[in-house]
Amino acid sequence: MSELSLADRATIANMSPEYGATMGFFPVDHVTLEYLKLTGRSDETVSMIESYLRANNMFVDYNEPQQERAYTSYLQLDLGHVEPCISGPKRPHDRVPLKDMKADWHACLDNPVGFKGFAVPKEKQEEVVKFSYNGQPAEIKHGSVVIAAITSCTNTSNPSVMIGAALVAKKASDLGLKVKPWVKTSLAPGSRVVEKYLDRSGLRESLTKQGFEIVGYGCTTCIGNSGNLDPEVASAIEGTDIIPAAVLSGNRNFEGRVHPQTRANYLASPPLVVAYALAGTVDIDFEKEPIGTRSDGKSVYLRDVWPSNEEVAQVVQYSVLPSMF
Repeated sequence: MSELSLADRATIANMSPEYGATMGFFPVDHVTLEYLKLTGRSDETVSMIESYLRANNMFVDYNEPQQERAYTSYLQLDLGHVEPCISGPKRPHDRVPLKDMKADWHACLDNPVGFKGFAVPKEKQEEVVKFSYNGQPAEIKHGSVVIAAITSCTNTSNPSVMIGAALVAKKASDLGLKVKPWVKTSLAPGSRVVEKYLDRSGLRESLTKQGFEIVGYGCTTCIGNSGNLDPEVASAIEGTDIIPAAVLSGNRNFEGRVHPQTRANYLASPPLVVAYALAGTVDIDFEKEPIGTRSDGKSVYLRDVWPSNEEVAQVVQYSVLPSMF
């Protein structure tokens, strides 16, 4: 637990409804104090907070003997078993391992109408709607991504995932990849601090190039404030049985909440939102299928644009300053 950043802890705590709790919380420790300093609190204030918490036995020092706590029930989590996942298509607690997403999507098309089913007949699962988008031929299929939104106050408060998303966008641009033109993209941070450190890192331009421009600060797509789809895209979907998808880094994806025309809605980390926007579909196995093609015809896979933890940490360390808060 001591290795989890405060932003990661906030993300886990905020998802408490998905694991059946009213709230989630973490004990105050040195990581909390470091976060207070990072966000501009004075040394005097941080020292006072630490003294108060220690005096009231509310501070955890991992170098000291720990008294065994008694709880009603225990949940053990082996971090070695944690793997990339997304959630959907209709509920936030319907977790799908990323490696199984393609198979799960096809199962959802097959299954009876329900939380994990759309009951699409086999003969209609390969249906394609062709249309003109900005004068260019385009097509939408089951699973085509029409909304990709980096949103949610919690996810956008985590510098690691925001910088990670920007690095994915940059690496994709460097390889000549571009988000599919029919995807409605947006970036809605929970605060202006995100804009500041993206500017300092020089990576905001990379997100903008891929269509992820800042549209506001606060609740947007995850609460249904995504705005209209482009008229050509909306018209192509209207009157058909096509099931388009939205991918967002928000907290909720209940059916009909995100957008009336996106019947499938998936929750993902900000870097994966960019990845799905590049691929243009949720009907993809990122391990085996490319997300795009370079100008020289070579295939580009997700692993080619995914930043390492070291890359992300280096940019975060340089870009996030206490004076920004």
